[in-house]
Amino acid sequence: MDFIVDTGQPAAVVVGASGVEEILQNVRTILTTIRGTVPLDRTFGVPITFLDRPLPEAMAEYTGAAIDEIEMREPRCTVVSVDFQPRQAEAMDGRLYPVVRIAIRGDYE
Repeated sequence: MDFIVDTGQPAAVVVGASGVEEILQNVRTILTTIRGTVPLDRTFGVPITFLDRPLPEAMAEYTGAAIDEIEMREPRCTVVSVDFQPRQAEAMDGRLYPVVRIAIRGDYE
């Protein structure tokens, strides 16, 4: 079964989450963390080397980095697709809102 993680929508952190909820929360945390900002693990998160690049190039670079990071940090899932949600109000600011579809391996409840 596929699940969607939309980084453009706010979501609460559930302490003690388990199963599918935990996996989705982990993927969301990976996608919304900038590499270098976690004090005891500076390699955690997605690098922002795509910053200030043209949108098509930034989208391609982000997609590759996000897939690599998710599959390394959350082995219970596989990335099916990475799309970008257009938000007209933020389009002029050049903001990207990734929507990641993942498939969860195994049976988690």
